Amino acid sequence: MAAAGPFQRRLSSLLGVDPDELPAVAAGMAMFFLLFAGYFMLRPVRETMGIAGGVRNLQWLFTGTFVATLAAIPVFGLIASRVARRRILPWTYGFFASNLLAFAVAISMAPENAWLARGFYIWLSVFNLLAISVAWSVLADLMPSSQAKRLFALIAAGASAGGLVGPLLGLVLVGRLGHGGLMALATVLLLGSAAAAMWLQRWRDARPLDPADAPARRAPLGGNPFAGIGTVLGSPYLLGIATFVVLLASVTTFLYFEQARLVEMHFPDPIDQTRVFGTLDAVVQTLAILTQLFLTGRIVRRLGLVVLLTTVPVVMVGGFLWLAVAPTFAVLAIVMVTRRAGEYALARPGREMLFTVVAPAAKYKAKNVIDTAVYRGADAVSGWVKAGIDALASSPAVVGVIGALVALAWAGTGLGLARAHGPREAVETPSGAARG
Repeated sequence: MAAAGPFQRRLSSLLGVDPDELPAVAAGMAMFFLLFAGYFMLRPVRETMGIAGGVRNLQWLFTGTFVATLAAIPVFGLIASRVARRRILPWTYGFFASNLLAFAVAISMAPENAWLARGFYIWLSVFNLLAISVAWSVLADLMPSSQAKRLFALIAAGASAGGLVGPLLGLVLVGRLGHGGLMALATVLLLGSAAAAMWLQRWRDARPLDPADAPARRAPLGGNPFAGIGTVLGSPYLLGIATFVVLLASVTTFLYFEQARLVEMHFPDPIDQTRVFGTLDAVVQTLAILTQLFLTGRIVRRLGLVVLLTTVPVVMVGGFLWLAVAPTFAVLAIVMVTRRAGEYALARPGREMLFTVVAPAAKYKAKNVIDTAVYRGADAVSGWVKAGIDALASSPAVVGVIGALVALAWAGTGLGLARAHGPREAVETPSGAARG
């Protein structure tokens, strides 16, 4: 390998990585940037479609999303079982790209069709979690825990950059391309993300973790399409991660419903609603990318994984209590931006580091179950719970207090997982999976 030049040495010193790892950071960032740019370009459209169906009906869309997610699990499980490990992401993204092109054609032909709009809302919600989960599975598969602590947050900055650029692309191009055109462009970006993931695989091929690493990634995982469910249920560690995700999703759903209610109240015009959602996205991604580039990696190296997994939940305890006494849009916006930026910059990289010490099959199949079915199931249940609380109490203070209690449990779960990760990391094998 060629020696690093002066620019590479300065850049690696600034980012806190080895010069030889810069290509992996670049490939990972490109993978996430292209994926998130396409998703966030379409996200404001989805949010407007959700409100158009009525805020009181959001729990039905969440339930529909959960059912669609359950249907997607065996499909992904079949791909993961039959396709070479290194090809799981390209096959999955190729499938989604074909779906997206079909939506582009259908919505261009029938832009006012309400059921088509609801279908796209549900599809994009399933796509979001599954596509992101698979991208993180690739990283957890290719990098051991020690490397993940230095690189995951930097690579996640590509997601934040994509989340910042995506809404701007949507605002600039929607008038020229329409919704169908945006979907076609998102298809191109998704295929570019798959190409970046393949580039990352080649980087690892040139730097194998052990002699059996590359051949193992060229073989299918095997097993049945539902194996991920049994793996989660049989592992206290994975059940802990699932509990963490349930509590995270519950906090997110409570805030999401409050956001929809207050946006509908203060911004009745759908165009204004889209602008509000786009502005919040831009603020969140700007804060997240700055934290990911310069703080997250240093935080985890100096203070440990526990800080990544508990900081956002603890802050949300205070945020919900603030909303309980001051249920205004301004307060909601601050709490919502803090939660989302903190999740992208701290909680999500920390959560993904937890998967670096499990077996390869669990990094794809079990992780997919947790990131999709468990997350969307928690969405659906907490959506109905939120609707029930609103019907019974009709008081934002009650929502705030209950949300604070959920966030407190979330913090406790994060603390337990950080402690459980340490012993597993200590017995990690060269290929990145904990023994036993």
